[in-house]
Amino acid sequence: MNTKSVKLSDATIGYVDQGEGNPIVLLHGFCGSSRYWEKVIPELSKSYRVIALDLPGHGESSMGKDGYSIEDYADNIKGLLDQLHIQKVTMFGHSLGGYITLAFAEKYSGHLNGFSLVHSTAFPDSDEAKKGRMANVEKVNIEGIKVLIDGLVPKLFSPENVEQDYVNTAIEIGYSTSPRGAISALTAMKNRMDRNHVLKTTSLPVLLLAGEQDQIIPAEKTFSVSGDNIQQKIVKNAGHMSMYENHQDLILEIQEYLARI
Repeated sequence: MNTKSVKLSDATIGYVDQGEGNPIVLLHGFCGSSRYWEKVIPELSKSYRVIALDLPGHGESSMGKDGYSIEDYADNIKGLLDQLHIQKVTMFGHSLGGYITLAFAEKYSGHLNGFSLVHSTAFPDSDEAKKGRMANVEKVNIEGIKVLIDGLVPKLFSPENVEQDYVNTAIEIGYSTSPRGAISALTAMKNRMDRNHVLKTTSLPVLLLAGEQDQIIPAEKTFSVSGDNIQQKIVKNAGHMSMYENHQDLILEIQEYLARI
């Protein structure tokens, strides 16, 4: 995938822009990159313009400041879309990317045709999870990014899939995350607000996707709100990383959702 870049006021954003048609945006999770979607983009780009970006401090994107909030990430995405002269998109956010998608939907709903949480949740961190975020910040500061990634990535996959080669790909992608990028994202996730009200009040079509064997965010945390405009779907044979573990079914769910909106 060929990566382009744009310079914003507080970051330089690397992104993939492939295909033609109605634009869709793919946001990766913590310590990921646009490469997370490399099995998904070729199929979706046959019918849509697919934009997959690297969050600040991840992949090929740099950071111009420390201490990003979830809202700051959403502003970065709006800045990228403005530079590309794109008015409306459908946004798919994986994990951390889902938290950002909800912030974008709250602030910039007029620029969305719809949105999807992929292995993500509208709930904030629990007190226990917040302590875990800060422990990971300390780990990065003391031991470095590789130690964090080696412990984190295998937990993202279903126990049945943890020996697959793609787990090593996700680890390699994780190693490319800058320590500043990881620390900023950990702090942003710890401090994020409850955004179930966004799901409850939006009139946009929403797709909530959960992994059948997700050990990080179980389905009940993803399926927090029901409504006529909200689809709830389980991806079989997948943990937290269906874009690797069962990309065929993930693509089908995305395509069926896009065809309805």
